[in-house]
Amino acid sequence: MLTAVLIASTAAMGTTQGGGNGLIYTQSARTIEKGHLQLFTGTAFYGKIVGFVSRPYTLWNVQGAASLNLGLGPNLELGISPILYQDTNKGGGNVLGGAGNMPDDLFIHLKIGNLAGFESPFIFGGQISTRIPTASSHNIIYEPYSAGSLGVGVTGLASYFSNAVFLDEGWSLHANLRLWYHNDLGQNLVPDNESETSAYPLEVTTELMAMLGARFPAGNFDFSAELHSRYFIARPPASAYSRENVAYLTGGVYYKPNDWITFQMGVDVLLYSGEDITEYNPLPAPPADFPNYPPWKGLLGARISILPLSLYKPKDKSIFQRRSVEQRELLERTLSGEATGEKGETELERIRAAREKLEADLKRIRELLEEETKKKEKKKEGGGGGGGNG
Repeated sequence: MLTAVLIASTAAMGTTQGGGNGLIYTQSARTIEKGHLQLFTGTAFYGKIVGFVSRPYTLWNVQGAASLNLGLGPNLELGISPILYQDTNKGGGNVLGGAGNMPDDLFIHLKIGNLAGFESPFIFGGQISTRIPTASSHNIIYEPYSAGSLGVGVTGLASYFSNAVFLDEGWSLHANLRLWYHNDLGQNLVPDNESETSAYPLEVTTELMAMLGARFPAGNFDFSAELHSRYFIARPPASAYSRENVAYLTGGVYYKPNDWITFQMGVDVLLYSGEDITEYNPLPAPPADFPNYPPWKGLLGARISILPLSLYKPKDKSIFQRRSVEQRELLERTLSGEATGEKGETELERIRAAREKLEADLKRIRELLEEETKKKEKKKEGGGGGGGNG
């Protein structure tokens, strides 16, 4: 865990990754529980060898950030996501040099989620985000467009869970649609050349982002696949490095050794990028064989639950506690349906089916705890036998 956190803190991550519930890029419509505090830290990187005859070198594009997510209520979550480091690859002349922002920009999110009917597999939500320009340099090559202005975004969230009672135990599907308003009118993308007209937006840059992802649990491991794309409704000016529409495919693997930490690893693969229409004069131009968007990116990260402290209990106890909470909430919703005087055969069938599901889930909990107990007993027997032989 310490190694992953140190790597993530000293390197960097993609601006669209973040904490809370969800996949690497695609967010879930669920919010984290009230009083829960989660830390995410990760890294994203891309590199390629530049083949100059006299002096070959490797060009790296590395990012790194953290995200603190706090559950404010049953349907409300606050996220604060500073980018700790961002390579800018800006140097003198026509050669890209190694420079970086430390820190880069700050993102703040307010998420409303968990909007669903009783035992519905569908959950909906929404999010308002803002990007605060705290970096010293913007308009960064190989990265999504940024102009150094206060940007605002609105995101619609939808999720489908195959297991409507224990959401994490079945496969799930998530979709996001985000409208981002860059608010960049009057911003100069090339501060070293204020007279360059191509460096100023002629209209406010507006971007539409779409994300679709699926997650498949498999014991201590989860697997995911995502499609995410960016489409400019109003393009940035000609001196913007990233002004083409783009789409990526992302594969992810998640390892959950305990309830309080999840490690994740993934890779981005470029599916589509529009023709490079950036004007590199007066911008420093990349080497001739470099694309305008990275053809791939490596992703590493860790999600750590800081609160509540009960998550640090032995795994069988924390599982039992979480299941107890879920069962109590489900039972309360069922009983409230009876208490409000709901009538009819359909309603009675719904309540009867809910109780049957409760019994089946309680049986699964007992079996899970029995398996954990048997594993511990086997370990103890093995340890005792080894000690006797010694």
